[in-house]
Amino acid sequence: MTAVVTGGANGLGAAIARRLHADGHAVVIADVDGAGARELATSLDPTTARGRAVDVTDREALTGLLESVVAEFGPVRVLVNNAARTKATPLFDITPEEFDEVMAVNVTGTFQACQVFGAHMAEQGYGRIVNMASLAGQNGGTATGGHYASSKGAIMSATKVFARELASRSVTVNAVSPGPQDSPAVRGIVGEENLEAFARNIPVGRLGDPAFVADVVALLASPRAHSVTGACWDINGGLHMR
Repeated sequence: MTAVVTGGANGLGAAIARRLHADGHAVVIADVDGAGARELATSLDPTTARGRAVDVTDREALTGLLESVVAEFGPVRVLVNNAARTKATPLFDITPEEFDEVMAVNVTGTFQACQVFGAHMAEQGYGRIVNMASLAGQNGGTATGGHYASSKGAIMSATKVFARELASRSVTVNAVSPGPQDSPAVRGIVGEENLEAFARNIPVGRLGDPAFVADVVALLASPRAHSVTGACWDINGGLHMR
């Protein structure tokens, strides 16, 4: 099966791309960092992985991505919407321009990809879409900006909307909501000198493992996950319980 991972050139997206490829998927890594996406694809396998320079805020670019993937690998069976803009700007310092920038990537990008690829999957009668949400969208955010938290809350709502619409066509749509992960993005926001104290505030006492998040994504992306849709799977070390 063919999988597309947006924002897959590095960090959590790269971990997800590696995991899906290890499961036997042909993987297309779509990222604004086209060079990074191509480098990762080459390191996986140049015959079954491809890197593409794609801006998810551009609907035509997403349509072109779908067309190119179908031409090369056949129908897309899995979409992981991981592309995101992460900002930790203090709430009252967020400008309208920065707010629009974050929402354009995180919300509009995810929504448009669900439309473009979801319609394709519905035509095929099968598909798995996994949207990357965040603990910030559930608790209002503690280390990230209010615009980022708001965008991730919107992603969880959009997941339910698309799940309901596509369920009858054997297309599932789910979200994964990670808390703080041991990743370059989290280390950059928190600061290396603050990591130990930060981890002590997590009930399990440690940052999450991106490889495990990738395992969860792979499970939701599998054919066996047909009975799970509209769900949000939490991976936050106990920071948010419901």
